[in-house]
Amino acid sequence: MKKAAPNSSQSSDQSAFEAIDLSKLSDITEPLVSARLRNPKRPDPVSDVFTIVPNVDTESLLCHACETLASLNVMSTDLACELEGSRRNVALAIQQLAALGGLLVNRALDNIDPPGGSTETPSNR
Repeated sequence: MKKAAPNSSQSSDQSAFEAIDLSKLSDITEPLVSARLRNPKRPDPVSDVFTIVPNVDTESLLCHACETLASLNVMSTDLACELEGSRRNVALAIQQLAALGGLLVNRALDNIDPPGGSTETPSNR
């Protein structure tokens, strides 16, 4: 007579997890994290993939930031239309943050070069 294995799928998942040697993972990640903590000025290797050309004027940077945020706004809105429940709420929150970021960048652009050609910066209300 065979004994029934108590939930064999759980035991195989558990044995796979037990097979991972966490000390080896720590040996790999710890020096990278520690080096970054010891020297915060050391550039993050991932951030070196994308760079911005030196001496770009502020207005150009803000224009590109505004376009990037507008693209994020559209993509997150499209994604939210395909989702339901709490995932939809997360996508809509991302969309709202993108829209808010766009408003902030546009205001900064208006402060640099006010519409209508006025050289004065808008006063605080």
